[in-house]
Amino acid sequence: MQFRVGIVGATGMVGQRFISLLKDHPWFKVTCVAASARSAGKTYREAVGDRWAFDWEIPADVAEMTVLDAANIDEVGKLVDFVFCAVDMKKDEIRALEESYARHEIPVVSNNSACRGIPDVPMVVPELNAAHLEVIESQRKRLGSQRGFIAVKPNCSIQSYVPAITPLLDFGPEKISVCTYQAISGAGKTFKTWPEMVDNVIPYIGGEDEKSENEPLKIWGHVEEVDGAKQIVNAELPVISAQCLRVAASDGHMAAVSVSFKNKPSIEQIKERWANFETEAQRLELPSAPKPFLQYFEEPDRPQTKLDRDFQNGYGVSIGRLREDKLFDYRFVCLSHNTVRGAAGGGILTAELLCRKGYIQPKD
Repeated sequence: MQFRVGIVGATGMVGQRFISLLKDHPWFKVTCVAASARSAGKTYREAVGDRWAFDWEIPADVAEMTVLDAANIDEVGKLVDFVFCAVDMKKDEIRALEESYARHEIPVVSNNSACRGIPDVPMVVPELNAAHLEVIESQRKRLGSQRGFIAVKPNCSIQSYVPAITPLLDFGPEKISVCTYQAISGAGKTFKTWPEMVDNVIPYIGGEDEKSENEPLKIWGHVEEVDGAKQIVNAELPVISAQCLRVAASDGHMAAVSVSFKNKPSIEQIKERWANFETEAQRLELPSAPKPFLQYFEEPDRPQTKLDRDFQNGYGVSIGRLREDKLFDYRFVCLSHNTVRGAAGGGILTAELLCRKGYIQPKD
């Protein structure tokens, strides 16, 4: 199975991470890089310049590619079977661009938030809600496309604690309080480009609290037919209260979570669920699927961002410090790699799922 892949928004940090993770991918080959008009016509190396964010070199097969204008959809479409999208634009502009790609019969796997709230756009963590892909049929009818569609990955801030709570849903979580401690790469920054973050914490990330409170309800929702079209109906519970802080870490989002359940499990039951959580991504043998997806630390000082963010090559989730809580039932700490699991890697894993299930197919 081989697919030609385009990266729209290729010069930004998430675009750079896509390029890095796709090097030597067994299914996907980068055949097109696209960005804003000011980058178009340059080689990728020239367009990125000194903004390349990583210690390793730009993959040689991409470095000399000519960057295309992301708005030139016909030109991009000739070179790809589908695209990853990670652009830095206003939300209404992003939605218009992604829907235009879909109407031009180009599937879009998006890192952006613009389409996450649309009921017929699946917002996917492949291990958790693969069944939501069935709304794509209705989305295609709405957009008037046969092959094109949009699938999105959720916000990076929720990808540590939502996987930890999902195996416990049958115990009926009712209330969740979460505080996330988010790395600067989530803002597309490094310490070189954002020296103000050294030795600093900023207690505000625009829009992040709301995303952390609302997006899990879509992931935990269900597919329902409404007026003859399939759409995702959000879960009504749990109620989530979130605070999101920017902290002086290069990569890795940590979450401190407190949860109350309708039917309170034991600590042993919770740990057993985490230890034995098997996922659709594993069963389908997707190339990037972490095995295991979740790991639990008994040590009281783990997980740690610097030590544990790269668990399962950055695709896994680490959990620790499960204990009784005086206001809720339990509290614990989670960690995920925000630009791998939470951004580009999550998009790649979603694309693998879409390809395996036949929603994305190579062009003839």
